Amino acid sequence: MKTTFTQDDKNFVMAFEGRLDTSASSQTEREMQVLNDCEGHNIILDCSQLEYISSSGLRLFLGLLKTAKQKGSQVTIKGLNNGIRQVFDEIGFTRLFNIE
Repeated sequence: MKTTFTQDDKNFVMAFEGRLDTSASSQTEREMQVLNDCEGHNIILDCSQLEYISSSGLRLFLGLLKTAKQKGSQVTIKGLNNGIRQVFDEIGFTRLFNIE
């Protein structure tokens, strides 16, 4: 699992590459801390290179959404493949997140 963080004036962007499974979730959680700490920026999760996400990864996304909303930020998820989008549909994440 590889993550890449970038920032511009309005957005914090984290790109995910590979498999966000249970074994990768602890490291990914540490790398996502910068997103949990942000204020005044919206967050974009670029999942165009994400191959798989486990329940541990889904929990990270949901925790981030909760923190961001408390700080007045929005979370947008971009680039979901069909399999991951189907999971997001089934568990209701497409109603919680901005999906592009």
